[in-house]
Amino acid sequence: MRITWYVHSAFKLEFGKTSILFDPFLTGSGYTKDVSEIAKGVTHICLTHGHSDHVGDTVEIAKKSGATLISNFEVVSWLNGQGVEKYEPMNTGGSITVDGFTVTLVQAFHSSGDVVNGVFAQLGHPNGIIIEAPGEPTVYHLGDTALFSDMKLINDLYKPRIGFVPIGDRFTMGARTAAYAVNNFFDFETVVPCHYATFGLLDQSADAFRQQVKNPKTKIVVPEKGKPFEA
Repeated sequence: MRITWYVHSAFKLEFGKTSILFDPFLTGSGYTKDVSEIAKGVTHICLTHGHSDHVGDTVEIAKKSGATLISNFEVVSWLNGQGVEKYEPMNTGGSITVDGFTVTLVQAFHSSGDVVNGVFAQLGHPNGIIIEAPGEPTVYHLGDTALFSDMKLINDLYKPRIGFVPIGDRFTMGARTAAYAVNNFFDFETVVPCHYATFGLLDQSADAFRQQVKNPKTKIVVPEKGKPFEA
């Protein structure tokens, strides 16, 4: 499995013939690589929730790549109205198997919405996303979330081995609470911190998080932006 972190909460997950793009907020994020290059070969786009710093370039990428959008019912319906043609609607607690892998939406403690024509639109509940594929480690993108004790149930049920964990504070878990989750609720083998350093309001480094993770089973990977690594 190949993983690329671009910026903020945007990741690409590649295995076999599958290329999944999570939360592709690229334009306006400070990331300078051409969106068209990132869109090449993308087969699916998974969105954790409807905030603009996660939806990002979804519409453009879906049109360029023909990728299938997977998210909650409200988000996919909203983006279908903006030109996304292929989509799979879901909701919290549900799973679907598509093109040989399984997507599950789990809860996240956050909010979800955007301003449309000057009016705020509520876009369903925010989610974390679990990806299960035969022969591959299970991946859990936590989305934007606060700490919650049912993370332990998610670990017990799905046994994720790779976690994309928000650490930036203010809008999500910060270093202290994210490290607590990793230390006490999960058995991750690999954790990639995200949702930090994008804006001045967020924590600017993963150092404090890395220093507080004490789970000996867990490797913290802080990749270079846009540079893939194998997991």
